[in-house]
Amino acid sequence: MIATGGVMALTRRARGMGLAAMHAEIDFEALRDRNESIEGRINRSITTLLESQGVRLVRGSGSLLDAHTVRIDSADGTEEIHADAILLATGSRPRVPDWAEVDGDRVLTTRQAYPPKEMPSHLAVIGSGVTGVEFVHMFSSFGSKVSLVVSRQQVLPSKDPEVASELEQNFIERGVNLLKGARASAIDRTDDGVIVHCDDGRKVECSHALLAIGSVPNIEGLGLDAAGVELGANGYVVSTGHHCQSNVSHIYSAGDLSGKLPLSSVASMQGRKIAEHVMGLHAHDHRHLDYDKAASAIFTEPEIADVGLAEADAFADGRKIRVTKVPFSASAKALIEGDARGFVKILSDPATGVVLGGSIVGRNAAELISVIALAVTAGLKVADIAESLLVHPSLAEALADAAD
Repeated sequence: MIATGGVMALTRRARGMGLAAMHAEIDFEALRDRNESIEGRINRSITTLLESQGVRLVRGSGSLLDAHTVRIDSADGTEEIHADAILLATGSRPRVPDWAEVDGDRVLTTRQAYPPKEMPSHLAVIGSGVTGVEFVHMFSSFGSKVSLVVSRQQVLPSKDPEVASELEQNFIERGVNLLKGARASAIDRTDDGVIVHCDDGRKVECSHALLAIGSVPNIEGLGLDAAGVELGANGYVVSTGHHCQSNVSHIYSAGDLSGKLPLSSVASMQGRKIAEHVMGLHAHDHRHLDYDKAASAIFTEPEIADVGLAEADAFADGRKIRVTKVPFSASAKALIEGDARGFVKILSDPATGVVLGGSIVGRNAAELISVIALAVTAGLKVADIAESLLVHPSLAEALADAAD
């Protein structure tokens, strides 16, 4: 849906690229069909891959009867499987506060907006974290009026302030209504929409409201008590050591349930590391999963991506770092493509030149961050990036310029 919205936004910038004004209208049913088609193709591909490797797929609801026995309830009946090792990867679901009543019609969770039943004329997004700002971007690209309830004084409160400022500016240019320092406290239904009330007295009258205020782990009915698996105060499985093990050594957790970074890439790597541990491969050459070196992206426009040490964290710890920043307005490729928003920022150790982290705001940031992520993971120096012979013209040249 973000990709479709991006194409619509691109048509609005057509005049700036020497084209006559263009106007694209959304075909809601075609969009829904496209989403379902892509999801179906991915699911079939993964299923085929698993079955080709001899994996037995059992469709049903699983629960632990004890530390080695999994009960499966399916349409074909009940089955019990004895297992030497068990991986729990049940994910999470959107958090719904007590003051909100989700109806899937006017008041939505993020899961009910891919896409919603109808396109909102005015959407109030509650929550300014990664998920919230992606939905703001998506629906504003589709032409919906959007209001964003921001409980702090900046969107993306956990991100670099320069990064957040760049995104806020884009939202303002799009006409997004930012309610900073406001915390939603109630949602009332009206005849033709909803009213979102904030704790400071402000309110938003809109057609739809979208809750994007975090998630909770799916632990209900898993039988964790029967298996002796401990949970932390936040409801996630307690992880011990470097191998994603629970307090029961042969029971592992991955993905959102593990309480680590809620990223698909992290979940996939956790699964890989768990498989290596179960098979004893960790006794050989093995690199532990380092969550501090995980790259992440936010699919707004412009895109946002970062990896490794954050500038604010380094200053808070009193750590000496070298920060270099290059705007895409100095990039030939960005100017050619008619989108010179954003910048590349690289953090390095001033004594050794080793790359410690970086942030990118701009076109294809999610792809470009891979270069910095590789440098952070492999302990490369800024000179290794600066002295690489990159393609010209390309957006990646900004990485070399920032490293120089």
